[in-house]
Amino acid sequence: MSMQNKRDFLDLRDFTRAELLRLVQRAIELKNGFPQIGAEKPLAGRVVGLMFEKPSTRTRVSFEVGVHQLGGHAIFLNWRDIQIGRGEPIEDTARVLSRYLDAIVIRTYGHDVLTQFAKWSTAPIINGLSDFLHPCQVLGDLMTLKEKGVDITSMRAAWIGDGNNVANSWITAAEILGFQLTLACPEGYDPGVEYDPTFVKVTRDPREAVKDADVINTDVWTSMGQEEEACARKEIFCGFQVSADLLKPASPTVYVMHCLPAHRGEEITDEVMESYHSLIWDQAENRLHIQKAILEELLKP
Repeated sequence: MSMQNKRDFLDLRDFTRAELLRLVQRAIELKNGFPQIGAEKPLAGRVVGLMFEKPSTRTRVSFEVGVHQLGGHAIFLNWRDIQIGRGEPIEDTARVLSRYLDAIVIRTYGHDVLTQFAKWSTAPIINGLSDFLHPCQVLGDLMTLKEKGVDITSMRAAWIGDGNNVANSWITAAEILGFQLTLACPEGYDPGVEYDPTFVKVTRDPREAVKDADVINTDVWTSMGQEEEACARKEIFCGFQVSADLLKPASPTVYVMHCLPAHRGEEITDEVMESYHSLIWDQAENRLHIQKAILEELLKP
C-alpha cells in the first residue's frame, strides 16, 4: 500500500459521519455471519502488527481474533521486546515495520506517538488506545446500542466520572452524529478536548447528567499510569458512582456501559453491572466486530 492511498484511524474524525454509520452497520453484518459483501476473507495474505506499550486484555485478544477471522495473521509486538523500547526513533521503527506489515495497531500512552507513526508509516495506523482518545471502544459502544434499537443519532447519553480518553471520544461521537451528551465530572477532571455546547454539556451533578438518559457510561476513576493518584481520586470521585439509585432519573429503559476493566464497588456497583440495564458484556464482545469492520475498510484494495 502506498503512502498516497493509505488511511489511518487515530480519531473518529478520520471518518465522515456517513462512513462511521456504515462501519457500525458493517460490524453488525459481520457479527451476524459474514454476508457476501466483498471478499469472505478480506485479510487473506495480510499481516497486522499489534504494537502495545500498555497492558491489554480486550484490545489485544479482539484484534488478534478479528484478524484471524478475516483470514489474516497477527503479530504481537511488546514495546519492551523491540528496539523502540531501547530508544530507536519512531520514524525509523515506523518506516521499517510498515515494509513488513500491512497495518499496525498501536496501544500507547502519548497520542503524539500515534501521530508520529502515522506520519512515517506507509501502512495504516490504528489507535488501539492512547491517553487522549479511544475511538475503537466508542465505535464498538455505538454498535452495541444500535443493535439494541437505540437511535445513535438522536439519543441522550451520559458520562459519569473522569473526563478521560474514552470520554473524549464520546464527545467526538456526539458532535459527529448529533446526539446529546452530558458529562458529570468532578472539578478539575473535565474532558481534555474542546466541545460544542450544541451537543455536549459538562456538569458537576451526576443526577443532572443522567436525567432522561438512554445510556449511561462510566470508567475507572484511576487509569493506567495514574496509580499514585488512586487514594486521592477515590475521595474526589466518591459521589460519582453508577448505582441503582443514580439510574432513577434516567429513562426506565436506560442502558449502562463500562469499557472494562471495572473496579466493582467504586465507579459502578455489582448490582448495576449484573442488572438487565447492563450492556457491558455485549460491548466487550462487539470490540471484535467493529475492529473487523475497521480493518476491512482500511485494507480494502
